[in-house]
Amino acid sequence: MTFFKNKLWKKSIKYKFVLASTLFIVLTVFLCWIVFKNFLIFYYEYSRTEILGDTYNQINEIYDSDKDIYDYEDGFSNPDINEDVALFFERLSTNKNTSLYIFDIYYNEHNIFLNVSYPPPKSLTNNQRDILSSRVEDYYTNDSNNQKEKSLLKKSPRYNIYRVYDNRMDSQYIELFGSLNNGSTIYLRTNLESMQESVNIANNFLGVVGVFASVVGIIIMYFISRSFTKPILDLSDIAKRMSNLDFDIKYKVNTSDEIGTLGTSINTLSEKLEATISELKSANNELKTDIQKKIEIDEMRKEFLSNVSHELKTPIALIQGYAEGLQENVIDDEENRNFYCEVIMDEADKMNRMVKKLLTLNQIEFGNNQLNFERFNIILILESVINSTDILFKQKNVRLEFNKKEPVYVWADEYMIEEVITNYISNALNHVSGENIIKVDVIKKENTVRISIFNTGNNIPEDEINKIWGKFYKVDKARTREYGGSGIGLSIVKAIMDSMNQKCGVNNHEDGVEFWFEVDSKI
Repeated sequence: MTFFKNKLWKKSIKYKFVLASTLFIVLTVFLCWIVFKNFLIFYYEYSRTEILGDTYNQINEIYDSDKDIYDYEDGFSNPDINEDVALFFERLSTNKNTSLYIFDIYYNEHNIFLNVSYPPPKSLTNNQRDILSSRVEDYYTNDSNNQKEKSLLKKSPRYNIYRVYDNRMDSQYIELFGSLNNGSTIYLRTNLESMQESVNIANNFLGVVGVFASVVGIIIMYFISRSFTKPILDLSDIAKRMSNLDFDIKYKVNTSDEIGTLGTSINTLSEKLEATISELKSANNELKTDIQKKIEIDEMRKEFLSNVSHELKTPIALIQGYAEGLQENVIDDEENRNFYCEVIMDEADKMNRMVKKLLTLNQIEFGNNQLNFERFNIILILESVINSTDILFKQKNVRLEFNKKEPVYVWADEYMIEEVITNYISNALNHVSGENIIKVDVIKKENTVRISIFNTGNNIPEDEINKIWGKFYKVDKARTREYGGSGIGLSIVKAIMDSMNQKCGVNNHEDGVEFWFEVDSKI
């Protein structure tokens, strides 16, 4: 009877092990099938996105390294890419199952013209020309009848990658659209539909293989389970927990045989792994922190240099204007000549102070700057900025409306507020049109004072109002280029007002645009 019970106990352990092994195999296969079915297509999409980015980099390197990339035998107006480079491009697009187009874009108010470098224009089919023209028009106008869905997959400084549904072809594509270092435009396109079919076939095959593997695995486990005992199951359980970074459980060593030795080794391994992983996590966290700080410092440095170059343009222009006036003897009396000299000296001093304050502004973005809050008459600041830019008002034939004379006292950082007003006035001068009127208003409220600067002209599109405060954002890039703007003036305003916990904003009116900010009038 004892023997029978003993044999039954052994069979029970064996059956439990077989059942556990069977469930593990089936669950693993099922999870693999679920993962393949739901995530394989996304992984492929990610992979294709990286391949397109890598293809872009390879082509960009070719243009950077190969100065003889063009063949000028047929003339310099429309040179062809030489045969070696063309062969490389063809091999690259074929191996990576990607359509490649390289071209230059010329456009006017009504039409977009393409000068295709690759594929060679002679080999370009009508269908390829239609696809290329349609996609280029879509990316420049964001209005294509052939497009149902377009989502951004990856954004970089020189290119963007999208997933696009082409209604005409009833297919999904991954497309890269960007510019090379030489100024040419590159367009890469790869099809997703073929991968979907491959994914379906792979999933079906995995299902069949999974069923077969499960059956075979159950049979094998039935035979090998005879040699397994409970200590092995315990050790297996401990190992599984260790793989999931659970080091709390330890094996109770009751014997000095091989199982006992293995248990002792696993306990030692668990302790060492726990200590090592803890050290790695600490080191990894410190490394991530250091890397992030370096990135932030580098970005702040770049933005700071851009801000300096932008903000120095206006005082330099004033100094140059008054200096030219002195050089050309546009004034005859000593009093006006002295005035011109004073303005030049004043603007030079402002430039010096501006550089110092821009350093402070850079510290504000890091949260290391101490603002100097004081009570001052903001009317004097407005008059100072207006007087210093009077020559620009006259040059542009702008009529200024500002009749506020009585003092209005506020609490803020005086220089920072002068910076805000200067940026607003400069922005108004750059965008005034129509009746050429700039109006400055000072509105007293209960505990605050609102300063508004209005200019006649075109409204800001409603969908772009919230974007104008971002660094380097330009509503009208062509107009911005005309006056040399960098698109950071309003971002400086936002940074200053945020540092003082005050509000600023913009309102569209029927005949123009109003920019405003608020400061405290009481402590």
